[in-house]
Amino acid sequence: MSATTGKAHLKRELGLGGLVLFGLAYMALATVFTTYGIVNQITDGKLPLAYVVALLTMLFTANSYASMVRRYPVAGSAYTYTQQAFGGGAGFLTGWVLLLDYLFIPMINFIILGLYVSTQFPSIPAKAVSIVTLVAVFVFNILGINLVNKLNIFVVSFSAAVIGIFAIFSIKMAIADPNAPSMIEPFIPGAEGFSPIFAGAGVLALSFLGFDAVSTLSEEAKHPRRDIPRAIILTAVIGGGLFIFVSWVGAIAYRPEDWSMIPREMIDAAGIVLANHVAGEWLGILFVLFTIAGCFGSGLAGQVSVARILYSMGRDGTLPKPLGRLWSRFGTPVVAASTVSVFALASLFLTLEQAAFMISFGALAAFAMVNLSVIRVYLFPNDGQSPARTPKDIVLRGVFPGIGLVLTIWLWTSLEGMTWIVGSIWFAIGLVILLVKTRGFRKPVPRMDFSEGPETTAVDAMGEAVPFK
Repeated sequence: MSATTGKAHLKRELGLGGLVLFGLAYMALATVFTTYGIVNQITDGKLPLAYVVALLTMLFTANSYASMVRRYPVAGSAYTYTQQAFGGGAGFLTGWVLLLDYLFIPMINFIILGLYVSTQFPSIPAKAVSIVTLVAVFVFNILGINLVNKLNIFVVSFSAAVIGIFAIFSIKMAIADPNAPSMIEPFIPGAEGFSPIFAGAGVLALSFLGFDAVSTLSEEAKHPRRDIPRAIILTAVIGGGLFIFVSWVGAIAYRPEDWSMIPREMIDAAGIVLANHVAGEWLGILFVLFTIAGCFGSGLAGQVSVARILYSMGRDGTLPKPLGRLWSRFGTPVVAASTVSVFALASLFLTLEQAAFMISFGALAAFAMVNLSVIRVYLFPNDGQSPARTPKDIVLRGVFPGIGLVLTIWLWTSLEGMTWIVGSIWFAIGLVILLVKTRGFRKPVPRMDFSEGPETTAVDAMGEAVPFK
């Protein structure tokens, strides 16, 4: 195997459709049932309302991602955007916190896949299933983005078909049940008001990481400045709309008080409980297949995304240089992919709830920094460019990111205390690494150069890769 650096580049093979499919596969329509039981308990059955709050928050942030990727269409996501807006140190720490959710996303899918398979085949250890899936995901990751795209088409199509079947039976059951909740009841806050709704929405932030993941493919899109922003918004709208719809039909078919009777050990497999309730065991079995496909697709997309972030940080020199190497045969970041797979072995020791909360912590922290970065880059630029001052720019680059920032911080502070403790420890580790790397900030933090001119830009006007300075 030969890995290469220098002028090697990721291959530009994805159009708008492929980018949206990647985002939806990452979001995984099965994600609705990943945290279905957990969030229903937090919100007392108001999961659809929690998804509405989460989607509204994410749309403002998705707009910020779209704005930043137009300016910096390269791999790296929030790491790159914060780096360019606030400097290398802030960029590194944002990328470090972002790694928290990206590293946990594959884990949560491996955990769920093992749990669901073991419910149907008790003789097969859940951890064994997780290990086999992890290896398979690694192989697909290093074979290239084109193969990943083909798998995404199957996963999203199959998931949409199963959701359609589930929706038909759920609505049919709700119509036949005189005691079923009203059509709007799932969207009305309970006795405790919006506090549990925001707590639930904070956990659901992990469901929307698909649009963030799309931004990591900027160097594998055929026309990044045109298609990546569109794909980010489309992924958030389509995915969020499907989440709300699926959680709504589930809520009218399965009353909130029913959740209190589910054993704690079955909460993590709530999708099967719900499927058996609305149509019988055959739909439960189909849900297992649906979850397996969704988790594999999401785990694969998660591994691909975090490998690109590690690759970007390794290429810039903020993490060890070997992470920035590409395998010359397939044009994929094999060292970064291997690192992610080793880290994902932690899925054998974590619970689903622990992983879910940690993903949300990292995601919301990164979202907050991207919103801030838009305001800095467009309204208060520090690179010699003229600030945007038209009414449209002030709304899109100032007001919307400001709203996104406030809502994101609101959700962020709604997370559990233990999540903050672990997240703070992770941040502290990153700060120590940064101090060592810069010798106490006496050396500058490496950063990508986006100076004017074809010799120093990351991509040209048509989105074609050109050498870095």
